[in-house]
Amino acid sequence: MTQVRQMSVGRRKLATARVTLVEGSGNFRVNGKPLEQYFPTQSLTMTILKPFKTCECEGKFDAVVSVAGGGVAGQAGAVRLGIARALVSIDPSFRKVLRRDGLLTRDPRMVERKKYGRPGARKRFQFSKR
Repeated sequence: MTQVRQMSVGRRKLATARVTLVEGSGNFRVNGKPLEQYFPTQSLTMTILKPFKTCECEGKFDAVVSVAGGGVAGQAGAVRLGIARALVSIDPSFRKVLRRDGLLTRDPRMVERKKYGRPGARKRFQFSKR
């Protein structure tokens, strides 16, 4: 019997995650650290593990993740997309379930650029009548 090993890439904002899924017991390493140590808040951990919960395959795969760029929320979103794509590569029947929950859609929202003559993208300097 061959061991299933699938790699995929996920992106969100400026973060990029390379995810490798291997059949196993649910071990999770992110940049060499355990999941709970790299993403300390419970909401980020739940975000990342949502594809496994949706496919009802929690604890069936070990994940080795390399993530770079962006902040913690963007990195968590990138890891989630990478996991979802890897699960679809392993078993195409997961596609319908993951698509229904919106886990296969890359979130296109990016930071709006700063405009000239303004302090930020949309903020204006304080108006002075006199």
